[in-house]
Amino acid sequence: MSEHWSKLVEWLPANDDPNRPRMTLSTAEPDARTLLLSEFDEHGFYFHTDSRSRKVEQLAEDPRVALTLLWPDFTRQLVVLGVAELAPFDEQARAYRARSPYLKQLAWLNDAENAQLPAEERRARWASFTDDPESLQPPETWVGFLVRPHRLTFWEGDPNAASRRTEFTLIDGDWHKGYLPG
Repeated sequence: MSEHWSKLVEWLPANDDPNRPRMTLSTAEPDARTLLLSEFDEHGFYFHTDSRSRKVEQLAEDPRVALTLLWPDFTRQLVVLGVAELAPFDEQARAYRARSPYLKQLAWLNDAENAQLPAEERRARWASFTDDPESLQPPETWVGFLVRPHRLTFWEGDPNAASRRTEFTLIDGDWHKGYLPG
């Protein structure tokens, strides 16, 4: 097992852990938003969204991204630089099935039309949704992305010493490790 992969496995929850970490997706636009890390594997990091979103439009124009995962106690941060591409269909279907009922329903109701409604109308629309989220298939607008990394930066704080970053950079198909000041 490569050293960068071992560190990812050590830091990130297993893909079947329902408590998915939040991460900030930054696009080349520049723009940023927080979303869930759906899963990760040896190919990269996956997230899912509505195909009509501004982020999808930005990724179509320029697929370069940064992902930032920050641990709640501010002792760790992972920054991933890479290129986003559409995730394989089977991964998208698997990720949707793994979503909570709330997130499945959100995929169906979180659209521009709903966003324009006052809060009470949005709540009523939510409450009147009669489909069983457990049996729902992904809406046609559900899309997943794979971010293939070319740089991984692991920042670790230390209350008794200076923090430092361990950086892995992909060069000609091989990962190279280096250390940077925090």
